[in-house]
This record gives sequence, structure tokens and C-alpha cells, in this order.
Amino acid sequence: MLKLLQELAETNNAALTSQQQEIFDPEIAGPCRAFEASHDASSCPKTRASYVSRVKMSTSPHDPAGLVSQAAQKRVTISNPMGESLVGVFDNSGSLDTVVLCHGFRSSKESSTLTSITSQLVATGYSSFRFDFSGNGESDGEFHYGNYWKEVEDLRSVICYLAAQGHKVKAIVGHSKGGDVVLLYASKYGDISTVVNLSGRFNLHAGVKERLGERGLQLIEEQGFLEIKDKEGNIEYTVTNEDLRERLSTDMKAAVIAIPENLRILTVHGTEDKIVTVEDAKEFDRFIPNHKLHILDGANHGFTQHREDLQQLVVEFIREDM
Repeated sequence: MLKLLQELAETNNAALTSQQQEIFDPEIAGPCRAFEASHDASSCPKTRASYVSRVKMSTSPHDPAGLVSQAAQKRVTISNPMGESLVGVFDNSGSLDTVVLCHGFRSSKESSTLTSITSQLVATGYSSFRFDFSGNGESDGEFHYGNYWKEVEDLRSVICYLAAQGHKVKAIVGHSKGGDVVLLYASKYGDISTVVNLSGRFNLHAGVKERLGERGLQLIEEQGFLEIKDKEGNIEYTVTNEDLRERLSTDMKAAVIAIPENLRILTVHGTEDKIVTVEDAKEFDRFIPNHKLHILDGANHGFTQHREDLQQLVVEFIREDM
């Protein structure tokens, strides 16, 4: 496996895949064609999704003013190209201008990093949609260690659905692994003008040995998989040889160089991030054509003690595109 790491470092075999032509919507027999860069959804058939409408009345430490509770909230289920159900939450501020938020590795739409941003978006007048990637949270599918490009297609399905419903997707925001996903999306589709990367990883070779251990890499090489267990010995997830290869062959440098120059990209990273080094943010700044970098002094990976700063940075950047 160490040999594999070296081989992929020398000749990264990642390639930007061809644009997905058909996006499948739930309860619809035929495909919903991907909408054009202008967000014109007229080429899509009328779509339906399973949803439950509700108004969230309770507050939380991440929404102390109850701002999200002022918005009508819908639980929405959308189908991805594999026919898997993606479960999301739509916070409707009354505006068609919508921001899509993407969670990180083994996280969910209920990530406090995302919900804190949602509250500020609603207060500013934006609607928001946050969802679970396939294999995560409440969504269908099997969890995989890599899955970067599949998650790009999950995001595409969400954006196509929102556009078909008449919403204008103003920005896509991703935290941690979700930051990589929104950047990969931008490199492939280039149809959302504002992209925000929070604590994303530039070098996907980094962190592998730290998370899996050298013995874990040897086991993957010997038996083809590694079971990751919690302290009680319960299996949390499995990393296969294929999963590892997919992650290591995902070339973020090649992807971000391909992002169209008319797209505006913001990266926010904390100096005290112990999961993804702040140097990754600086690498993004080197290679993304139209990029703004903001480093938050003292902030950790989830910006736990810097939520207000994060909210302000993200929302102000999105508003600049109005």
C-alpha cells in the first residue's frame, strides 16, 4: 500500500469526468435533464419530491435568536443518478435566492457548522438547503471512504431539483470534505457563480496514514479492506482498496486549476485546524484563478469558537455577488 501511495503521488490518474447528462428526480419515470448555466430549468420536466412542511419552533445553542425557526422548514427527499434517496432540509426565508450547504466526512446536514451558517443566511434573507450525501445521515446508499466524484453528482441532483422548482442557487458552501466537493463541482460544471470552501483539504494524500495507521494500510494491501472500529469494538465503517485508490487519485490541483475564472471562490481556514493544515488553504490560493483567502487566527477545523466570524465572512462574500 505504501508503494501505491508513491505510485499515485508520481502519476495521479484522476481525470475530470464527462458532464452528467441525466439527473433523476423522485417519483418521475423519466430523467430530468441537467439545467443550463443560466439556471433555466425549462428543459426539465415538472418535478415532484417527497417532503414534509413544518415550522421549527425550538432554538438551539447554534441558533440562539431562533432565526431558523422564523423560516418555514421542509424535509425534502431527492433522488440521485443511482436512484438513491438524498434527504435534505430546506429553510425557506421567502426568497428564491438559495444557498446549498454540504457537510464533511462522516458528518450530516445537522452539522453545527452548517446550521450556524443557515441561521445567518435566513436572517439576511436567503433560503438554504442542506442535505446528507449518499451513505451519510438519513440518505440512502453505502458509506465509502472516498466517493468524492459521486458526492459531486449528489450535489448536482440537488441543484437540478432546486432549479426545476424555480429557485436561484446563489452559492454552494462546503465544510471539510464538503469543501472539496463544491470545488470539484465548480471544476466540472462551472454553473454556480459563488463557491465557499471551509477547511477543505488540498492534498488528499495527507491524512491517510494518520487516520488509518501504517498497519491499517498494510491490512488493506493484504486483505483488500480495513474495518474501522470504535472504542467498544463496533465497526463504524470499512475502507476498501478501491475506496483508498479513489481518494488518492482525486487530484485537487488539477481540478481547481480548471475552475472557470468567472466563478468567485472563497476559502476560510483556521490557524489551529488540527485535522487539515492551514497550508492546504494557501495551496488553494496559489492555484484557484479567482480566489479570496481568509485565515481565521485561532480557529479550529469546525470554527467552534469563531462561528460569528465565520457567518459574517460567508454571508458577506455571497452578498457581494448580488
